[in-house]
Amino acid sequence: MLQAVILMFVAMSMIPAGDLCGKLLTGGGLATPAFVAWSRFAIGTALILPFVPRRAYALLGDWRLWLRAGLLTGGIFSIQLALATEPLANVFAAFFIGPVVSYVLSVLLLREQATLLRSLLMALGFAGVLMVVRPGFGGSVNLLWAVLAGCFYGGFLTSSRWLAHVGSPLELSLTQLLLSAILMLPLGLSSLPEFSAATAALTVGSAAFSMTGNLLLLVAYGRVQAVKLAPMVYFQLAAAVGLGWAVFSQLPDGWTWAGLAVVLSAGLASAVLRR
Repeated sequence: MLQAVILMFVAMSMIPAGDLCGKLLTGGGLATPAFVAWSRFAIGTALILPFVPRRAYALLGDWRLWLRAGLLTGGIFSIQLALATEPLANVFAAFFIGPVVSYVLSVLLLREQATLLRSLLMALGFAGVLMVVRPGFGGSVNLLWAVLAGCFYGGFLTSSRWLAHVGSPLELSLTQLLLSAILMLPLGLSSLPEFSAATAALTVGSAAFSMTGNLLLLVAYGRVQAVKLAPMVYFQLAAAVGLGWAVFSQLPDGWTWAGLAVVLSAGLASAVLRR
């Protein structure tokens, strides 16, 4: 369990770094959200391809892996739409509807263990997300893209546990990247940006951070139940706040700080409960 927690901590720190690169691209007008999402999958595929055994290509015909890739595609595209206009910390706070969705789906579909206390902590985390988004009470409408991204990602997390036995983490990483690149290909090619050194560096950084983070996530999910690891995803919050402050000098407002505190407290309490 300890090794899986460490892997999740590293993975959840790298994923916000990838989205920071994406925000710099879209917020600076260097690229569109569609291109950022597609290039992340395409470059990630190219980076991992030399290390994947040939037998992995047989997995591409499995419809379940196409479903899983579709969930990831929807999540990445949606979060890029939110990041184009919203602060990094706010987006990730709203995005944390994902662990709640993953928890519910894992219990309902995978028949994993659930308790009343764990369920209450997940409900508390959901309340924290509502404090950040504040639908109808002054919250930004664009943050709903982050909520949608979290819903997609929650489904992706559960499907990763569901299909962990299908192949190795490396093989599953190839399928999610390659299939997602295919799904996003029309939108990606229709919005190619002008080439520059900054655009190239940020595009590669976005893909590399995201690919490595998700690969480590797969390794962790192959060892421990999704219901136990779902709270570890909250480690992304600290990284998102830190990166947003360091790069953009952006700090959350009072409501967002309160929501972040609720989400983080619920996640850490769930982690302690599992230990």
